[in-house]
Amino acid sequence: MRAYADTGLLCSLYAPDAHTAAAAARMGAATEALPITWLHQLELRNALRLRVFRREITTVQKEASLNLFLADLAGGVLVGASPELADVTREAERLSASFSERLGVRSLDILHVAAALVLGAEEFWTFDDRQAALAKACGLRLG
Repeated sequence: MRAYADTGLLCSLYAPDAHTAAAAARMGAATEALPITWLHQLELRNALRLRVFRREITTVQKEASLNLFLADLAGGVLVGASPELADVTREAERLSASFSERLGVRSLDILHVAAALVLGAEEFWTFDDRQAALAKACGLRLG
């Protein structure tokens, strides 16, 4: 099983929220390292900063979350992945043209599904209903 997790799931894994238990269960069942792209890196850091802004976590908690994320990256739980940007953007445009008007998916959601497809993922992990619908429409199993 080659899985791809969206940033929302990763954020729940590293900074406790309503989905943390489900995110941890999915990670516990993983048989391979999850790919992490530049998009994950940017979006996770920004999501944690937004949680500080919203007073959902403290700056100390944000730093601890980032350190856990980096430790998992260094330890092989997560693995850096660099899909060709041109391939991802081409696939994202195709997905947008094919599904946005019907499913109402956002650009970042499309980029994650496009990256998953370019990387050859078979399964997609998300808590976002629209993103899940897009992944399923593209033939990815939902985890």
